[in-house]
Amino acid sequence: MAAALAVRGLGKRYGRVEALRGVDLEVGEGELVGLLGPNGAGKSTLVKIACGLVRPTAGEATVCGAPAGSAAARAALGYLAELFRFPGWYTADEVLALHQRLGRSDRGAAERRELLDLVGLADAADRRVEAMSKGMSQRLGIAQALVGRPRLLLLDEPTSALDPVGRRTVRVLLEELKARGVAVLLNSHLLSEVELVCDRVAILLDGALVAGGVTEELARPRGVEVDVDGGMRRYEHAGRADVPGIVARLIRDGEQVYGVRVLRSTLEEVYLDAVGGATE
Repeated sequence: MAAALAVRGLGKRYGRVEALRGVDLEVGEGELVGLLGPNGAGKSTLVKIACGLVRPTAGEATVCGAPAGSAAARAALGYLAELFRFPGWYTADEVLALHQRLGRSDRGAAERRELLDLVGLADAADRRVEAMSKGMSQRLGIAQALVGRPRLLLLDEPTSALDPVGRRTVRVLLEELKARGVAVLLNSHLLSEVELVCDRVAILLDGALVAGGVTEELARPRGVEVDVDGGMRRYEHAGRADVPGIVARLIRDGEQVYGVRVLRSTLEEVYLDAVGGATE
């Protein structure tokens, strides 16, 4: 089965500006990948190419095996922009009905009920957009992106401006989509959220992929902390394999060991190492 999204040698120039420089990236079926990078790194250009809104200068992008921008590719993906707005006088049901017409989905009211239930808005079908909270509006945005059962979802900052409860709600929803086999490319500046929900991350800088992979694989060991009678002891150059020996020595020396923690760099530290001094 073809990857939900595959880009190979992707390049894009805007005059003298090289927005993308030979990017290779793949999002598998049912995989949730976080797309990270400072402003101007090329994230939006990559997403626009995947949507078929921008043509690449070099390389190729495919969605479920179809060339990006083709009718088959557009039918296979859903998109939620960071700055979206629905007519305030529309109800949630009317918003989805509009996007069914735009996306030529013929699944009618049954699909609308299913999507509103999926995003936790089953009791808000008749509520107007202008009467919704930011979190409800964000979930409705995800629902419209799922019209037509896309296999790939492109989300741009879906938890921006949400409170912790709203972010958790969206996070649970993303996990549910993953369980249903929907692939997600998540563009977000909230590294803690990406670390919690994503299978892999890809970090762009100046149009190039500078780091990528499973977060645990990208992280570096940062030592071992051991809680003993005298307080916390830190072994800066130790790793997981050193823990049994450290504990054995402490016990042999008469220490009481209450806990051990292997330290690794966070996604934030991995990100900062990858982008260096680049600012937002």
